[in-house]
Amino acid sequence: MTTKYLSLAFAMLLTIAASAQNPFIKGQFTADPTARVFNGKMYVYPSHDIQAPADKPNLRKDWFCMEDYHVFSSENLTDWTDHGVILSQQQVPWVNADSYSMWAPDCTYRDGMYYLYFPAMVKPDSITRRFGMMIGVAVSDRPDGGFVPMTEPIKGVYGIDPCTLIDDDGQAYLYWSGRGMHGARLKPNMLQIDSEPVAIGNLPDGSLKEGPFVFKRKGKYYFTYPWVPVEGETENLSYAMGDSPLGPFEYKGLIMDQSPTKCWTNHHSIVEYKGEWYLFYHHNDYSPQFDKNRSARIDKIHFNDDGTIRKVTPTLRGVGITPATGEIQLDRYSELSKKGAAIAYIDTTDYFAGWKTVLHAKDAYVRYDDVDFGAGLTSVSARILEGKGKLLVKVNDKTVGEIIVRTTGTVTVPVRNVPTGIHSLSLTLANGGPIEVDWVQFR
Repeated sequence: MTTKYLSLAFAMLLTIAASAQNPFIKGQFTADPTARVFNGKMYVYPSHDIQAPADKPNLRKDWFCMEDYHVFSSENLTDWTDHGVILSQQQVPWVNADSYSMWAPDCTYRDGMYYLYFPAMVKPDSITRRFGMMIGVAVSDRPDGGFVPMTEPIKGVYGIDPCTLIDDDGQAYLYWSGRGMHGARLKPNMLQIDSEPVAIGNLPDGSLKEGPFVFKRKGKYYFTYPWVPVEGETENLSYAMGDSPLGPFEYKGLIMDQSPTKCWTNHHSIVEYKGEWYLFYHHNDYSPQFDKNRSARIDKIHFNDDGTIRKVTPTLRGVGITPATGEIQLDRYSELSKKGAAIAYIDTTDYFAGWKTVLHAKDAYVRYDDVDFGAGLTSVSARILEGKGKLLVKVNDKTVGEIIVRTTGTVTVPVRNVPTGIHSLSLTLANGGPIEVDWVQFR
């Protein structure tokens, strides 16, 4: 790793996003989040969208552009640590470093080592006649860095979006997309396939299928994937189920509808953590005008008694418990009143500045669930961006404080009878308005 990347990695390691509201990774674009549980901790391996560099005239400015990978970790799905760059296109001998094609990755663990699988564009090679996208492997003894790439991609695997599965008997499998969906057994060294690729069929026709993610639950294999049913639409998330890792699979239905934000892609992973199942996916929250810069999200996913998946409705609240003593971003709400309330960007010239809640009619409210109030709280502060009037601060629908808004900036008032433990928080406009609120925080 160069000095440039070491410095960047160190700086990013110190950056902790203290909130898991969607999107849960702040300050940079992340897509295709593959979540894995290692050593009792959740790790997320996304791709990293960037703007096409101006000094690279060969790159399409209206297309996906990715040059490296970060990894993020959390023990509570609320506080996330960015461990910095773990692999870049310049480090991989076989990758065309001018292609910026480090697309959706995966990571798995076996026998003391971690294997990062990633697709990229190969260097032109007149001898082996390689071309297009292939899948390579980088290996480390840690899940959060130190990955050393192999000098060649995996022979016989042409395509993108690698996914791995290690079955209960120890056999490992690799799945990928490219001219259809495919899967194959992996050799014990995890660096080569050990069978001819098997085409995954019996899936509904459509314009595009990609991003396979395979997992096993209660003896059933789930083959999940994004796809565009009709050309010109955006991707939904769908799934099929089967009794063996390479199929056949029977199509079962949708996991998530097409993006309401008109993000053309959606790419996901599904993982169990501490007894709950989670869906990791992406939308284009921080880039509403350009859906090739995307942002990773999390929501819970649930299963029916017969093993089928209940469709997931994307939320802004996301998952995790938010401490009352942190800055609570109410705009990542659990519920917003149907009248008199809205969410807007704070700064449309800098979408990473986040969002604000706008209450503009009497009794309009925003509710935010799963706040840990701890004990002994005596005051609440609100960052006011605009407006005048009175806001009621409620915990479980009981008023604990009143914020009189006369000016912008941070307003602090006393609170009373705040219950201990985890409860819902809401803010209601009692009079005046409209009032724009960035965050609230208890002390």
